[in-house]
Amino acid sequence: MLDAVLELVPSARVGHIGLQRDEMTAVASQYYSKLPAPLDNSYVLMIDPMLATGGSAVAALDLLQQAGASVIRMICIVAAPEGVSLVERHHPGVDIYTPVVDRQLNPQKFIVPGLGDFGDRLYGTV
Repeated sequence: MLDAVLELVPSARVGHIGLQRDEMTAVASQYYSKLPAPLDNSYVLMIDPMLATGGSAVAALDLLQQAGASVIRMICIVAAPEGVSLVERHHPGVDIYTPVVDRQLNPQKFIVPGLGDFGDRLYGTV
């Protein structure tokens, strides 16, 4: 997704937040964060392929706000109602742009019907 955004906004400064969801608990843990500074006068586009539970999105949005970002938009390819609801509850000022909100999450917290695990598909670990 980053390449596509940079085609639209080639002068954009890029930061990265690495979060990994525990498959058993569905809780996100941070393993990396490198953001451009300052963010207080920036228009931030947070991109993430999938918005499932919303836990990772909320954690990333918390980090962005702690870094000074106040104007944030989220872009994802597919979302679940549960994730949209959690982001809206914790970050009501963040607009979410997605072409589709799928039906629900399954017991393993994957989007149904969804894409499966995006990271597995991207890195060929399926």
